[in-house]
Amino acid sequence: MSDHASPTIHRLLELLAKDATADELGRPLADARAAGADPSELDKIERVASLALSVHRTLTQHRRREAELAALFDTAGDLAALRDLDAVLRSIVHRARLLLGTDTAYLTLPDERAGDTYMRVTDGSVSPLFQALRVPLGKGLGGLVAQTARPYVTADYRTDDRFAHTDPIDAGVLDEGLVAILGVPLLLGSSTTEGGKVIGVLFASDRTPRTFSPDEVALLCSLAAHAAIAIDTARALDETQAALAELAHANAVIRAHAAAIQRAEEAHDRLTDLVLRGGGTRDVAAALAELLGHPISVHDPAGNRLAQTGTAPDLSIEPDTIAEAAAASRAAAHAVRLDTHWICAVLAGPELLGSLVLLDHPDLQDADRRLFERASVVTALLLLLRRTVAETENRIRGELLTELLTTPDRDPVGLIDRGRRLGIDLERPHLLLVAESAARASTKLSTAGVQHLFGRRGISAEHDETIVILLPQDETAPADAARTASAQLTHLTGAAVTVAAAGPSAGPAALAAAHAEARRCLRAMHVLGRTGEGASVADLGFLGLLLGDNHDVAGFVDSVLGPLLDYDARRGSDLVGTLRTYFASGCNLTRAKDELHIHVNTVVQRLDRIESLLGPDWNTPDHALELQLALRLALLTGK
Repeated sequence: MSDHASPTIHRLLELLAKDATADELGRPLADARAAGADPSELDKIERVASLALSVHRTLTQHRRREAELAALFDTAGDLAALRDLDAVLRSIVHRARLLLGTDTAYLTLPDERAGDTYMRVTDGSVSPLFQALRVPLGKGLGGLVAQTARPYVTADYRTDDRFAHTDPIDAGVLDEGLVAILGVPLLLGSSTTEGGKVIGVLFASDRTPRTFSPDEVALLCSLAAHAAIAIDTARALDETQAALAELAHANAVIRAHAAAIQRAEEAHDRLTDLVLRGGGTRDVAAALAELLGHPISVHDPAGNRLAQTGTAPDLSIEPDTIAEAAAASRAAAHAVRLDTHWICAVLAGPELLGSLVLLDHPDLQDADRRLFERASVVTALLLLLRRTVAETENRIRGELLTELLTTPDRDPVGLIDRGRRLGIDLERPHLLLVAESAARASTKLSTAGVQHLFGRRGISAEHDETIVILLPQDETAPADAARTASAQLTHLTGAAVTVAAAGPSAGPAALAAAHAEARRCLRAMHVLGRTGEGASVADLGFLGLLLGDNHDVAGFVDSVLGPLLDYDARRGSDLVGTLRTYFASGCNLTRAKDELHIHVNTVVQRLDRIESLLGPDWNTPDHALELQLALRLALLTGK
């Protein structure tokens, strides 16, 4: 490394270790240019600076995800206490502001007597006029959210004519200096936006124009669901205490009601804590099944089962039926009954993430039904967080795979290092699969490729109108891995998926070569009419020998003539020589027996033995071609 490059790179590493800003990380490169570093040094410094900025962005994303998880954990702790409703609401509003990084956040509650809504909690507000604002139903953004029970967002409220502007509302917004506003409803009993009672509105706002992403809208909807649960539970506790004071003769009923509420609180805390500790859908299903005493299954939006627990017989409900019941639950804003089962939609704002199914429990009491419905909120958080993490990780891994296949020689050391940081050792042997389906199923194939990797390390990404999957080598042969992947991907997409495998290979260059071999194998499979199957070049006979990178002649000979070679070695016979003479004689028995100097019946007996070892199709044109090629290659290899 030259005099300019080494100190500059060392300085970049020091800045990265000190958590410098992106601007600070760009200064060493500018200084090197100003110092007159030569082009080769500048090129090296530019690459290191680019990597440093990439690491800085990744660390920033990780810190944001950690902040979201910490905020959700703290919110769950506040819900566990439920002794001071105002403190819980203030905490939720404060965390909404922190999570979305907005200038202000606030929450309004309805005043049923006045027929409008009032400001209950604010965080980051500096305007007394805004803090005392009352919003009629249907007026402004907040009034529209409260009236329609749907989230609304605007990048610039003052110029957005979708909302019914009033002088008091516009004056308060102007006095606070708000521009971009996101508002979501607090719904009692369910997280759906198509039903239920609106008990408040949660807002996040900036004083400058801003476009809120769908993920930010979904995250604020999840926090709003927690706030609704806190209000609902606190009011239920108040009602219970009043009933104890006023209705002494109903003591037994009140105790049962209080016990149901406490059970719901404990269940919610347990499930939320399980999610925050990294539990999966199977863990949530197991915990909920233990609470309700009946098996639970979790399904995706299409009705396909993601997880199931319990000892009930196999679920016989078709996925389409489950999807229809989930849609009905979403419209009704509560769990719905399906024969002897109960189904509850799992929602994040307006988006259907899946459904929970309570199996074989026809007589579900109201308390258990509410517990079941609350569990759908926790499940929504789990699926939303898991999807966000999976999409981020797969995007980063997909970028690595694309560079690995297109430019493996440009920076192999850098590719290997990036792979290690993502938990993938490219220097270890890997199998490479290339999957292709019909055009109508190509959009589903990308998602199916990610699902195929669940529970194991690997990479899946779109590349050149196919899906490429990189799997660490285990005891599975390439052809077996291809067949397994073809079957699962066909099931997930609902269309025939052809999969070609190559490898095992290690290192960027070898993996790129394996990809080229797999692509040739895929084209050959279509030509041979093997669409919808899984295979490697070793399964394609002499075509595999021609298409493969290794040209394993000995392996091809063994795969075709192996049974005959083994028989000759054990018995001291010469079936291989007999077969070679038979083909050389134009498959004529008389000419073959003359060449071998044996009786024609002996030739027939040997051919019968060959048929028993190779199968009845040994003399068909395709098989005979492979046999004749293998016999000639055997002479070259000395077999």
